[in-house]
Amino acid sequence: MSTSSPLYRADALVSFASTLLQRAGMGAAQADCVATTLVQGDLLGHDTHGLQLLASYTKELETGSMKGQGAPLVVSDRPAALLWDGQRLPGPWLMHQALDTLTPRARELGTASLVIRRSHHIACLAVYLMRALQDNLLMLIACSDANSASVAPFGGTQAVFTPNPLALGFPLSGESGVMVDISASITTNGMTNRKHKAGERYEHDVFIDAKGVPTNDPGVLFEQPPGTLLPVGGLSHGHKGFGLSLLVESLTAGMAGHGRADPKEGWGATVHITVYDLNAFGGTQDFLRQMDHVADRCRQNIPIDPQRPVRMPGEKGLRLRHEQAAHGVRLHDSIAPSLAELEQKYQVWLKDARI
Repeated sequence: MSTSSPLYRADALVSFASTLLQRAGMGAAQADCVATTLVQGDLLGHDTHGLQLLASYTKELETGSMKGQGAPLVVSDRPAALLWDGQRLPGPWLMHQALDTLTPRARELGTASLVIRRSHHIACLAVYLMRALQDNLLMLIACSDANSASVAPFGGTQAVFTPNPLALGFPLSGESGVMVDISASITTNGMTNRKHKAGERYEHDVFIDAKGVPTNDPGVLFEQPPGTLLPVGGLSHGHKGFGLSLLVESLTAGMAGHGRADPKEGWGATVHITVYDLNAFGGTQDFLRQMDHVADRCRQNIPIDPQRPVRMPGEKGLRLRHEQAAHGVRLHDSIAPSLAELEQKYQVWLKDARI
């Protein structure tokens, strides 16, 4: 991203994205929610899962692969455990609906879980973790996409899994907190696609080709037969990433009763969300006492490189969010070109959001 790239007002970006989505057929409430979620992703610095997704989301609406209006189908509803069929509705909107449903149940019961099958793509997981920080909750999110595969199991050469992200959020004292947003593979499909389009390679070998030869070239994923992303741990300890993939698959597809054993429907997600009320266990104050201590021990740890001290997961993103909300959002250089055709079609302009 160039430092000479234009800055945009966050609220104006939300308005731009919501208008574009509505003109493509999404309901107003859903569009506002999706637009806000995407911009929040960019504010946090997750720029492969912010407005980078807007063009793809809009085209999914146009083809009918994403349903723009409606409500999830409640398949099962017990006090602390629910299953929804997302009806291929916008993933960010479903996620916020899910958290609106889970939070009061967790307050009453101590914990509550919801699994969503047939959601559309859910964007940046860290955005949802912010609600855990704000509401003094501990939140766990897992996500898989049964409709695609780019990660081989450890020791194999054929893709079975998606990167299968796993996210954890909880508060610390003050206005800080921890937001862990990782995947069971070394890198993600979003970053791989960006580097491939730009003709770039990774610094390290994060792929294998179809014969199992390690490489840093994202182009191997687009060959025939295709290569795959390596699981966390790579060729030497990839059983760890393989295990994380299986954890995510069991929490999502397994508990949803819908996944890779079923016909493919297009780009989407199967999601697991669990919310814990801290007061139902040791209590919020003792939780903070313990986790503040751990965070302090980590931050005060003697660093390998004094210029790069230890920071807690999510700390950099929260700081960047504060700065960009105040001074403007700098979008990745690839975003504006990806929206040019849609701007013309729907007569709404990204440049109008510039500072």
